[in-house]
Amino acid sequence: MKSVLRVYEEAILDGDEKTTSDIEAMLCLIENEKNELVEKVSAISVEISSGKEKYIRLQADFDNFRKRSEKKRLTVRSDAQGEVLESLLPMVDNFERAKQQLKLETELEKKIDASYQGIYKQFVEIMRSLNVAVVATIGKPFDPSLHEAIAREESQEFKEGIITKELRRGFLLGTRLLRPAMVKVSAGPGKKKSSKATQESNEQPATVARGDER
Repeated sequence: MKSVLRVYEEAILDGDEKTTSDIEAMLCLIENEKNELVEKVSAISVEISSGKEKYIRLQADFDNFRKRSEKKRLTVRSDAQGEVLESLLPMVDNFERAKQQLKLETELEKKIDASYQGIYKQFVEIMRSLNVAVVATIGKPFDPSLHEAIAREESQEFKEGIITKELRRGFLLGTRLLRPAMVKVSAGPGKKKSSKATQESNEQPATVARGDER
């Protein structure tokens, strides 16, 4: 390019219009080619930038898809486990009833109880390994999301709203409720009779008796 410019200067100084015109035409052609190359480079840069953005979006979409798939897989697995465990819960009830009803008087009854307890222990260990937990009841505040109240009763031992008795165990699978616990809930100590009312109650039979004597 330097040599071309040097020839161009000499042609101008010598008044060589043809050489000057040819060089100017060549320089114009070079300038046009340069501009075309700049436009192509700019277009390629835009395509590369757009390609990077598309790649980032595709990668984000894939990560979201992977997370959704994993969450769905865990949900399906949890639902399947829940259904199986729910179908086994009546077995727990049967073991509990058998334990309460069986009277250990003979050696045979003791052997049967030991067999029952061994099987029940294995079953409990399996449930524990599957992240199954028992819903806490007696002495705990009543929680409608965990407990099913079938009765309210006065209690001198527990405050109002505290569970006094468990009638059927409840179970959790992780944070999911498999079955609510069936319970009785304290209604508080109740209203105590006043001493005056008690005295009137005690005196009433004597008054009636005196009336009968008449």
